[in-house]
Amino acid sequence: MEIDTIIKDIQFERHMNLLLINGPNLNLVGKREPSIYGSQTLEDIQEDLLDLARELDVKLKFFQSNSEGEMIDYIQESADSTDGILINAGAYTHTSIALRDALLGVAVPYIEVHLSNIYAREDFRHKSFLSDRALGLVCGFGPISYQLALQGIVSYLKRV
Repeated sequence: MEIDTIIKDIQFERHMNLLLINGPNLNLVGKREPSIYGSQTLEDIQEDLLDLARELDVKLKFFQSNSEGEMIDYIQESADSTDGILINAGAYTHTSIALRDALLGVAVPYIEVHLSNIYAREDFRHKSFLSDRALGLVCGFGPISYQLALQGIVSYLKRV
């Protein structure tokens, strides 16, 4: 077997490694304003996503923090072992140039995710510092937004 064939076989067998990063207050999903965010907890949403990840044959890791700095550190530390990122930055979506710079700095493709339709809410939520450089934006479908984003990034990464 030639070395090129061996390398191609190794690359083909390698699992896609994805991250889901959730920002501030998403640890309260299920308790916080269920009329907006739903009654499923973040843990429930993650369990459903793990089932979908298994079906899609990808590895999915989760990270949640209320701290902007911790989110940035995690993005930077995980970049070399990550093929794609799903990110619900919560309120940092609308305020954090630093989070944007971290995502652009690691050059890992990402999809922005929101449980609610941010464009049907308060005006200050209509501005995202992340969406113009994201592969896509999924919002307004409640917990299913995460599943749609996961399917989207997997589909994209399989094509590149």
